Parts: sequence; C-alpha cells; structure tokens
Amino acid sequence: MTSTPRIRLNRETRREQLLDLGVTLLATRSLDELSIEILAEEAGISRGLLYHYFGNKHDFHEAVVRRAADELIAQTAPPGEGEPLERLLASMAAYLDYVVANYEGYLSLVKGAAAGTASIRAIYDEARRALTDRLFDEDAEGMILPDTPATRLMVHAWSAFAEDVALTWAENPDGVSRDEVLELLAGSLPALVEVVQPS
Repeated sequence: MTSTPRIRLNRETRREQLLDLGVTLLATRSLDELSIEILAEEAGISRGLLYHYFGNKHDFHEAVVRRAADELIAQTAPPGEGEPLERLLASMAAYLDYVVANYEGYLSLVKGAAAGTASIRAIYDEARRALTDRLFDEDAEGMILPDTPATRLMVHAWSAFAEDVALTWAENPDGVSRDEVLELLAGSLPALVEVVQPS
C-alpha cells in the first residue's frame, strides 16, 4: 500500500492557508474565542508551528481581522455598471449577506474597535473608509453620490446606522424581511444626502 506523499508548502502559502482558516473560524466565533490552540487543532499542526507563522496571539488576531476586512471590501464592491441607486442596492445586499454569514467575526471586529484596541481600530477604520469612499468614485455611470463635505459627513453617520441595522437584523430578524432591510439601508442614504444638497 502506498501513501500519498505530503506536499511541502512554502512559508507564505502555508501562512495564507492558515489565515483563510482563521477567517472561516471567525465567522462563527468571537475574536476572543479564536485562539492559537483552536487554529492549531483545526489545521492539524502544533501550536509551536503556528507561532512560527504568527509571532503571538495579538499578531494572529490582527492578521485574521485584516484578511476578513479585505474580504468584506472585495465582496461588497458595487457593480461597475447600472444606475447609481441600483449599484448602491447591490453593494448593500452583499454587505448584509456578509454580516449574516460572518456575524460573530464582524461583531467582534466592531466591538474590538470600540474597545480601543489600536491595531484593530485602525483596520476597522480603514475598512469603513473603503466602504464609504467608493460611494464617491466616478465611473462611466457617474458617481453614486455627489462629493461634497456635507455629503461625506452624512455618509459617515449613515455608515454607523447601516452597520447597526445590519448587525441587529442579523441577530434577530423579528419579522423584518431581507428585502425590507435592504430598502431601508439603500433608500435612507439618498434621502439623507438630499437634505444636505443645495436646493
């Protein structure tokens, strides 16, 4: 009987695999519950080997959160074509689906940022800026929103509102449909922006 030879991965490839596993585990547990021990057990490697890839627990958490934030940004990118409101709706649908599928991990990112962990806060701020700044990016269809200081201020406040609605609904839909939540999220932004636009 012959056994399949083990393929030796280079350090960077193995580290990427471990980060992917960390993000998968983060979807169903909080950041505090995501330990080096759990990842080592799930990956089938020793704890010592994990420390070879991630210097300590904090570095591991930071790397996993950054990978999760990058995935959130990529998965929620609005389509390049279509009416501005349709593009916003598509982006919000992807965002809501992401929050539902990764509830524990996303909630722990938000809580970690609120608790004042400097590195987690920085990743959270970068992700939020990426999500809101692209609403002002111009493409063939024009900008989703007019780029003015007042509009940016309103979008900043709206993003906190959208985050709270998504997290609250993901935890307990309480008779509110996904379509109703999307209408609320995508419809509220143009209404708020209209308030600050000159007549």
